[in-house]
Amino acid sequence: MESENSILKIYLSSTDRMKHDLMYEYLVVKAKEIGISGVTVYRGIMGYGKSSHHINTSRFWELTEKLPVIIEIVDTTDKVNQFYEIAEEELSKLPKGCLATIQPIDIKIYKSGIK
Repeated sequence: MESENSILKIYLSSTDRMKHDLMYEYLVVKAKEIGISGVTVYRGIMGYGKSSHHINTSRFWELTEKLPVIIEIVDTTDKVNQFYEIAEEELSKLPKGCLATIQPIDIKIYKSGIK
C-alpha cells in the first residue's frame, strides 16, 4: 500500500545555479508556486558527493563557501511526485552531481500557527 504522504530530499551544493538563481532558491520558489505544503533548506557544515574531489567544509574566513545543501519537501505523495517531475528536468542539467530521494512518511501533526 502506497503512503498518503511523502518527503522529497534533494542534495545539492550551495553554489549550484539555475541560470542566475541559486538552485535551492529556485526550487523553493517553484514549490511555493505550485502549492507544496512545506519546504525547508538545510545547509551542511561538511560533506562530499559522488563528483567531489575533496571534502567541503565551513570555514569562518571563507566568503564563498561550497557546502552541501539539503532541500526537504513534504506533501501528499501525488504532489511530491508532481513536483519532482518539474524539478527533475532542471536537476538533470546541473553540471555537477546531485541526489534526490522520495520516502513515504507518517505525519503525526500538521497545524498552522496563529497569524
